[in-house]
Amino acid sequence: MADVKYLELLADRYPNLLSASSELINLKAVLSLPKGTEYFLSDLHGEYEAFVHMIRSASGTVKNKIDEHYGGVLSDEDRYDLAALIYNPRAEIDRRKKSERDFNRWCVTVIYRLITICKSVSTKYTRYRVRERLPKYLDYSMDELLHADDEENRANYYEQIINSIVDEGIGETFICEMADSISRLAVDQLHIIGDIFDRGAHPDYIMDYLMDFHAVDFQWGNHDVVWMGAAAGNWACIANIIRMNVSYNNLDMLEVGYGINLRRLTTFAAMTYGNDECKKFWPHIIEQNEFDPIDDGLEAKMHKAISIIQFKLEGQIIKKHPEFNLEHRLLLDKINLEEGTVEIEGVKWPLNDTNFPTLDPKNPYALTEDEIEVMNSLEASILHSEKLQRHIRYMFSHGALYMCVNGNLLFHGCLPMTEDGEFQEVELYGKKLKGKALMDHLDSMIRASYFAPETIAEYGEPGELMWYLWLAKDSPMFGKSKMTTFERLFVDDKSTHKEHTRPYYKLINNREPCEKILREFGLDPDNGGKILNGHVPVKIKDGESPIKGDGLLYIIDGGISKAYQKQTGIAGYTFIFNSRFMALSEHKPYSPLKQDGTQVFYDPVIKTVYTLPKRMKIADTDYGAILKDQAMGLRALVDAYKKGIIKERGKER
Repeated sequence: MADVKYLELLADRYPNLLSASSELINLKAVLSLPKGTEYFLSDLHGEYEAFVHMIRSASGTVKNKIDEHYGGVLSDEDRYDLAALIYNPRAEIDRRKKSERDFNRWCVTVIYRLITICKSVSTKYTRYRVRERLPKYLDYSMDELLHADDEENRANYYEQIINSIVDEGIGETFICEMADSISRLAVDQLHIIGDIFDRGAHPDYIMDYLMDFHAVDFQWGNHDVVWMGAAAGNWACIANIIRMNVSYNNLDMLEVGYGINLRRLTTFAAMTYGNDECKKFWPHIIEQNEFDPIDDGLEAKMHKAISIIQFKLEGQIIKKHPEFNLEHRLLLDKINLEEGTVEIEGVKWPLNDTNFPTLDPKNPYALTEDEIEVMNSLEASILHSEKLQRHIRYMFSHGALYMCVNGNLLFHGCLPMTEDGEFQEVELYGKKLKGKALMDHLDSMIRASYFAPETIAEYGEPGELMWYLWLAKDSPMFGKSKMTTFERLFVDDKSTHKEHTRPYYKLINNREPCEKILREFGLDPDNGGKILNGHVPVKIKDGESPIKGDGLLYIIDGGISKAYQKQTGIAGYTFIFNSRFMALSEHKPYSPLKQDGTQVFYDPVIKTVYTLPKRMKIADTDYGAILKDQAMGLRALVDAYKKGIIKERGKER
């Protein structure tokens, strides 16, 4: 009876034998196609232009296609220019309009070339799937061009379409849309393994781009989770994201991008630290603010003001939650202003700054009335930022703490493990969990903290868990001994700045712990299963390798963030998984457009790290398993129609 009810519901969508049979045939055909290409990136840290370049170039794959088809036909310069057109079509068109004698002729020529590349990247898809990724209104003409054959009787038809496109004045639009389509078809699925936010200037632009992307998922990083906590209204998380982005001069993003009003903080900082040079708090100027420039000295005062507020708020949480095991980070009460020292884990260190006008030695973690007003203003802006809340909700709906996909395990940071390679038991809110069970529990708690805080009110205020995951040593999102923000600001001795990594990062150099982790999540290390992490930049210039555990684990944070590139020597990784192999694409730093409109880009170094025993089809993927279930249902519906168990609901015409 249950099966019949299910088939009756299915019959609402496929009301007769012909429609059900047709869809069944389509599913079988799709299952036989090669799997699409998955791209894995991590630690984008607001670097919008570099990120978009990686996606539009498909991390070097598009240039490989150009060389494959035109290597013996076009010069190196022409192939380079074709790649530049696909990577940034508007800029290249503007440049060509100034340099080409016959711009329309150029348009016709590049449309032919773009069609060739678009055909090449679309071969894995059904014609219907390709049509879905073509732009509205231009999809018919593009579809005709992509699938027109070389028969003599169609040559004039083919040429007529292209000439008409240019003659009707939509050649530029068509070229831009065709370039976009190539990028959409080259990247079938995009996995972001954590840290969209902080350091770089425009995580808001990245989120807008990803929300318009056809297939994307997130594995949250610690920089993401602290923004999620801020969006839930947690003051410690709010102070952290404001401090981080004020320190990197990202005021346009905060005030213009997300509408976070910094005026109350600005006036408070100017009033409180008016004569303080705040030397240690001057911003890292990576990009200039276009809409909201502020004097560097004032920005330094803002940085110091919000930092002190942050340390007070964090102290309040630490004292409230002894189960977090963060008492060693209570430092404001260890300051001796007469001596000019601070005691850190039993050792006294000289302070480089002793101006703490808002610090009450008798109650060092209490906010002043002015500081409370600052936080009330920031909280109101964040809670009422429609754009920020929309972005955070999208990260929830399309993201998770970890993900198992097509035999691979994705998470941002680490798994808590002991020195001897066992999964470490972490006690949180009265529960002791480890391994996969810990990750599942934390995922559900993070969601509850944002969407249903009343259901976990006994564990604390909304967002306190997110703050814990942002910086605690036992957090799978952090994985270091401590976050030394206070020391970096107030203690000159760099030995206090070190954040030692947890045992996980030493263990993964060997194969056995990586096998153990994969099996914990139900994956097979002997059948191509890999672990993909971000979080810790790989210092290539120091001889480090992103490949760990005898090829079972890949750390793909290579430094797309400009702030890391001096440490890493490169500018990020992309892990690529297509139907035939897995590969690492190693990128060089992105160069913005020159004033004359020309682009400078370097082909990444692509290294195959695993070759599949046989070509992987959609039938072999997680998505294929879903399609197989659908096919089984359709097969049953077809049989039910034939046997008269389900009555047809009208013939299609």
